[in-house]
Amino acid sequence: MRSYLVSPLPHTGEGLGVGDMSDQKIRVALADDQRLLREGLRIILEAAPDIVVVGEAADGMEAEQLAAREHPDVMLVDIRMPRKDGIAATETIRALSPATRVVLLTTFDTPELVVDGVRAGASGYLLKDASAEELCAAVRTVARGQVLFQAQSAAQLLAGVQRDPNGNGATHNAQSNADDDSGLTEREREVLRLIAQGRTNADIAETLTVSEATVKTHINHLFAKLGARDRAHALVLARQRGLA
Repeated sequence: MRSYLVSPLPHTGEGLGVGDMSDQKIRVALADDQRLLREGLRIILEAAPDIVVVGEAADGMEAEQLAAREHPDVMLVDIRMPRKDGIAATETIRALSPATRVVLLTTFDTPELVVDGVRAGASGYLLKDASAEELCAAVRTVARGQVLFQAQSAAQLLAGVQRDPNGNGATHNAQSNADDDSGLTEREREVLRLIAQGRTNADIAETLTVSEATVKTHINHLFAKLGARDRAHALVLARQRGLA
């Protein structure tokens, strides 16, 4: 089984709570241009007692319409689809249905696409050859409001790796802390560095000797200052500015 990085998010009103998940099924929508793959995903997911598939789409534009109509808890979206690709569709899906958590599906482990997907609002990604166990676990993870990445791509994400326009390899597009205009306080920077280490809110609270409520307040403030949607997006933006 592959190694995954799972990071909890502060409570934002999105995702199903633990109590909610015990009382209702996770509503999942599928978007992939291969009908056979969609059928396979549906069979696997609906075999799980806590998951139900509420709709399917064959391209990015259909995926957006499906999200607006059904507002699923989780949407599995293929990165490469006709008419509109999965990354572009993800941004619209998140705008139309903010509570929907998107997991991108891809054939190849391509870290730069993962970074683009996070910027668009994805909560994680999964290779198409994932096992049934990995697929269901991924759905449950993002439904709880967590982010999920395979370890290799998580390392690339946390490093803020980008490709330059000329394809000359990986470069760090980061400003020095002295040039940063984010307005983060020193404590918020400290919280951000701990987030980059994969620390939970409870871990951060213990390290800083403060309450979890205080940690959540710091996180919400740094999200607002960075213009970030969640932890994964915050890390991308922070790395670009040389903050984490």
